[in-house]
Formats: sequence, C-alpha cells, structure tokens
Amino acid sequence: MKTIESFFEPFPMLETERTLLRPLTYDDLEDMYSYCVVPAVSEFTTWDAHQSKEDTKVFLDFVMSRYETDLIGPWGIEDKHTKGLIGSCNYLGCDSDNRRVELGYVLSDQFWNQGYMTEVVKRIIQFGFDEVGLERIQARCLVENTGSAKVMEKAGMQFEGVLRKYMKVKNELQDLKMYAIVKEDFYTRVK
Repeated sequence: MKTIESFFEPFPMLETERTLLRPLTYDDLEDMYSYCVVPAVSEFTTWDAHQSKEDTKVFLDFVMSRYETDLIGPWGIEDKHTKGLIGSCNYLGCDSDNRRVELGYVLSDQFWNQGYMTEVVKRIIQFGFDEVGLERIQARCLVENTGSAKVMEKAGMQFEGVLRKYMKVKNELQDLKMYAIVKEDFYTRVK
C-alpha cells in the first residue's frame, strides 16, 4: 500500500477554473506577507498575524523543510489572472493506514466571499479520492469561524459535531466544529 506522502513525489500541480495549486517558493514571500499581516486573516487560525517579513520567511523555511523531509506540504494558491499567491491549502495529519487526511487552508481577505476557497477545497478533495485513494477527508474550524464552515459545507462536507475544549488556540482551549466527507458520499452525492 502506497503512503499518502508518496503521491507528493513529484509534488502534484492541480488546477481549478481560477487557480493553480503548486508548491510554495521563496518568491511568494511578498504576496504571502501581504495577507498574513492582516489580523482578520489569522483571527481563527492557530498562528498570529505576521509582524514582519521575517515571520513569513520563517514560515516558508518550515514549508521548504516539509517538502524536503516529509515530501508533503502546502499547495500555494496562485490566482491565474494576476499570477499572485492568494493563499495556501494542505493535507494535515496524514494517516496512510486509515486512508485519512485533514484539510487546512488560508486565503487572502481580498479574495473572501468569491468562491475561491470552495473551488480549491473541492479540487483537493477530488484529488484525494481520485488519485490518492483516500477514504475520509476531514476539517475542523473554530465554532465562531462561519466562513470556514460555509466553505466545508459548499464543498460537500458534512457537519459531524462539536469537539468541546479540543485544542489550544492562542493560549485558550477552544471548541471546534468537525466536518468530513467519505469516499462513498463523494462519488454518490458530490460528483
């Protein structure tokens, strides 16, 4: 049985109608900083808004090490029209034995409420089921993060419940909503 990580060698380039999903590079530093510095973008994430371009470089250093050591790392979301980086998305917590991943994503506030993230999430769900052979794809968000919950619902994921006091986010234990889609639902409902 192939591991999930083995599908990232070489790194899979994916496309949607408006985006190209590709590896992040150091050339993305300026674009990434421009949205990571915005407090609203990091409001519901585990990380704080970037205070300097050095914060963004440290994150990119981490990403580059993930590409090298674990193979798997985030896709950069490039807007096909502007050719600029507008966000990232990735598979977290890969479990090859149970054929399961969790999704994580962030998008520039300049592109909110335009369907970009739903488009991207649908594409990486399709890749997971069609190419990787996953059985379950899940994602969590803070209870207050209605935007992320809407993305998951529009991408065909089902709300499974609230995980109470599940994870420390910015030094406080938070309740998280759990969403998931399984392969059989994807092929019968979503496609």
